[in-house]
Amino acid sequence: MQAHHTTRHPTPDKDAIALLPEFERLGLDRITLVSNAPQAHDAYAHLAKATAWGFDTESKPTFKVGEVSDGPHIVQLSTTERAWVFQVHDQECRAVVAELMALGGIAKAGFGLGDDRKRIIQKLGVEPAGVLELNTVFQQRGYRKDMGVKGAVAVLFNKRFIKSKKAATSNWANERLTEAQLVYSANDAYAAIRVFDALGLGLGLV
Repeated sequence: MQAHHTTRHPTPDKDAIALLPEFERLGLDRITLVSNAPQAHDAYAHLAKATAWGFDTESKPTFKVGEVSDGPHIVQLSTTERAWVFQVHDQECRAVVAELMALGGIAKAGFGLGDDRKRIIQKLGVEPAGVLELNTVFQQRGYRKDMGVKGAVAVLFNKRFIKSKKAATSNWANERLTEAQLVYSANDAYAAIRVFDALGLGLGLV
């Protein structure tokens, strides 16, 4: 059991992170887009064998005041080997994602998941089981409150996690996602499972 530190651990700032070598991301060969029932059932079969996934969602950005997002439009789940990007506009696909989210005994790890969780409940009608907020784990271990994926990757791997602003604010509701969108979204989930592993959380050391 890891003791809770009273000392604060420093986190590298933006400038220091900018000098680090790049964190190796998943390429398209290890990312599967899931947009129909057969693909969803295939993804389920692979994911159900794991004990933990990196988890994230993306929603179409809202730009107008008072505009409410009807996201998530995609849900990303990743093992340390590969990632699946589910488009939830297909009803069957959505049902499989809901089932995956409700699966017990599998940790769903990520950063800043409060909003993702709310949207999953709203759109998929299920309470995600086993959600693990990695920011909380870092806080318990004496790091700053909101590590985020960039800070975590810098601290644990001494690498720089690349996030494209352009992809982040792109339209996630599009039926045809671009390669940049796939790489961006899949790697958010992939980095989360790599961080989960590096923290020793799979060994019950939370």
